[in-house]
Amino acid sequence: MTTFLELGVDQDMVDALSEQGIADAFPIQEQTIPLALTGQDIIGQAKTGTGKTLGFGLPLLQRVGENPEPGVQALVVVPTRELAVQVFEDLELASKHRAATVVPIYGGKAYEGQIDQLKAGAQIVVGTPGRLLDLANQRLLDLGGVREMVLDEADKMLDLGFLADIEKLFSLTPAKRHTMLFSATMPGTIVTLARRFMSNPIHIRATDPDEGAAQANIEHIIYRAHSLDKDEVIGRILQAEGRGKTVIFMRTKRAAAKLQEELNDRGFDAAAVHGDLNQDQRERAMASFKAGKKDILIATDVAARGIDVDDVTHVINHTVPDEEKTYLHRVGRTGRAGRTGIAVTFVDWDDLHKWALINKALDFGVPEPVETYSSSPHLFADLNIPEGSKGRLKATPVKERTASRPARDGGSRSGENSEGGDGPRSRTRRRTRSANPRGSGRHEAHGHEQHGHDLDGGSEPGASLDVAAEGDAAPRRRRRRRRGGSGRSADGASQASQSAGEEPAAGSAE
Repeated sequence: MTTFLELGVDQDMVDALSEQGIADAFPIQEQTIPLALTGQDIIGQAKTGTGKTLGFGLPLLQRVGENPEPGVQALVVVPTRELAVQVFEDLELASKHRAATVVPIYGGKAYEGQIDQLKAGAQIVVGTPGRLLDLANQRLLDLGGVREMVLDEADKMLDLGFLADIEKLFSLTPAKRHTMLFSATMPGTIVTLARRFMSNPIHIRATDPDEGAAQANIEHIIYRAHSLDKDEVIGRILQAEGRGKTVIFMRTKRAAAKLQEELNDRGFDAAAVHGDLNQDQRERAMASFKAGKKDILIATDVAARGIDVDDVTHVINHTVPDEEKTYLHRVGRTGRAGRTGIAVTFVDWDDLHKWALINKALDFGVPEPVETYSSSPHLFADLNIPEGSKGRLKATPVKERTASRPARDGGSRSGENSEGGDGPRSRTRRRTRSANPRGSGRHEAHGHEQHGHDLDGGSEPGASLDVAAEGDAAPRRRRRRRRGGSGRSADGASQASQSAGEEPAAGSAE
């Protein structure tokens, strides 16, 4: 292995990395750092998790200098807030023994703190296109002195529609500057962008020879699962021997919020990052996961772009992704830095066609995933789950669980009414439940994928059945004590409200 000192990195940054246990360079760093230190423009083709942040970050810091003059001299543009935080943290770590100041600039945070840091003379800015342009248009961010510019995950920025913003940012910087562009893929638009704004760039390819291949150090387990049983299956997987940090990918933000609630109810300490959370909440969740305070992170695809944690042991795809690139990005959260990992994917009946395309593209040789339930013996054997494990770490008292239901069923969760999910679709779900009475046909009724999400959102049907089965007497006593304003029992009031067309929100759509 090559050390950073051998690559020409200054001693103070080598020491800063060494204090964090980082001593040897990854392949992308070995190839980019010596060239970048000379001022050579670089196009780096590398996936997330290959070490590219230090590959461009160390040369950028070194070229800015140990004690630079005040004012923005280096700009790193990234597609998402989470990635901005990740890059900022890496650069701040490497520059801890330098006077250079790194500042993150992105939406979802108050302007005042970011503006104050810029006015104080910050030299290195890491940010997302929208907020950068916003501050530049207000003349609060001056890019006229930028001599180092990095465009990270360029293909993702194009996917998110940031091309015009990127071109505008380039136009605000001097024509003569050192530019580095990194992208996992090289579509024609990226090549055109490079030709327009870079000077004789060298193309460095640091990806695997076969980009479409799954990593050999990740074990891929594919199950055909029923939506109503997924939460129980996940609860048992989370008790597998040797399980460490785990990332669970969800298709929608509503599903992510419901699964977090369900897992917390089952006794697991789960955090979540999705679009319904504000930026502070997302950052706190990510920080607690990285620090190990919570060992389960539930995420949607966009929110997960900044998950750069080396010790993730398991990735669970709650629903199969739409394409193989998304699959590879998700499962790439595990098996990092030379470690091994396990990726479990649930394929719903209606998503078998999606899995067929992924299976063919990645050559898994699993055209028909094995039908799997929480009681399936092969589930325990495949994932090393102790025999007899259930999907719940602790039994929540019936009174506590019953008391919590009015808030959940009353539609008080943020965002449910605004997304229009409490009307006809909740009635559709109730009819589905009545067509499948307790204990019969739960594994045979599939429905469409969207209905699968509705039924799966937090396993509320399962929770309802658990309350009835475990403590029938307690709820009855409670209903007899509760009285409506007219003296009717709460039970009777509930029946009256339902006959009047009022629907519980428990079945609201994803």
